[in-house]
Amino acid sequence: MTTSIPTMRELGRRLSNWGRWGAADERGTTNLITPERVAAAAGLVRTGEVFDLGIPLDESGPQPGGYRINPIRLMSENGQEQVFPGGFKYADDYVFMPLQAGSQYDSLAHVHYDDQLYNSHPASGLSVKGADKCGIHTQARGIAGRGVLLDVARFRGLDWLEAGTAIGPGELDQVTEAQGVEVGPGDILLIRTGWRAKFLAERDAAAFMAGEPGLALACASWLRERDVAVVGSDNFGVEVMPGENPEAMFELHMVLIRDMGMTLAEMLDLEDLAAACATDGVYEFFYAGAPLKFTRGVGSPINPLAVR
Repeated sequence: MTTSIPTMRELGRRLSNWGRWGAADERGTTNLITPERVAAAAGLVRTGEVFDLGIPLDESGPQPGGYRINPIRLMSENGQEQVFPGGFKYADDYVFMPLQAGSQYDSLAHVHYDDQLYNSHPASGLSVKGADKCGIHTQARGIAGRGVLLDVARFRGLDWLEAGTAIGPGELDQVTEAQGVEVGPGDILLIRTGWRAKFLAERDAAAFMAGEPGLALACASWLRERDVAVVGSDNFGVEVMPGENPEAMFELHMVLIRDMGMTLAEMLDLEDLAAACATDGVYEFFYAGAPLKFTRGVGSPINPLAVR
């Protein structure tokens, strides 16, 4: 007997969170991060070690150009031509960048299909003014709570997985068992593929963006069963690229963001955190990562912290 594999739309309908938190909801699965869960997560801080998970926002980032570029920072004042009483001088600068140039969140307005955003909000609300529904500003309270790292690259004994390597739900189960950690409701789940380590070793932005190892579409069900609040990774798009369906693009994005209402965190630096977790075998921590409050933005740069 052959078992049919559901299409992306069938999977999206089955896993949908539309209406779960009301018809007007724009926050999706971050609703699962309740005050009680945040308070419990605070108890995970044992040593006070703080790990910075954001990548530098500068000209040496992984964006090769084209539809996204690395940040451009311009000095508007450096004090050299200033004359103020008492010797006062100041420096100011500006930045020009895509909101998704480095470590970042995808808002729930970032992707859509069939003319609808998450929770049936119409995609027609996306305009030159931004997203009138599901913009990144709806997550302004921040995303903080129990973080869990699943180090798939270390589990496989590799520095990094190769582009096109799909991580399935069965392997996620194997990694959780090997690490002695559970993934549950309201968690911020971080997946290490080693793709950041590859970039640091090679400094090849074109290769970094040409493909990636990542989650398979079937992982959507695994995440929904556990009521994960946010999923992030050290690659540029969380899911495997090239994708499993040669006739479609970013199917996991569409199910997670548009159907399940799940915020994604991308291009994280998990290297130091992973090394610390491997040293003492503790793969849970307090995670805190607030987006910048860009009204109607479809994404935001972030510099999240993991506190152990």
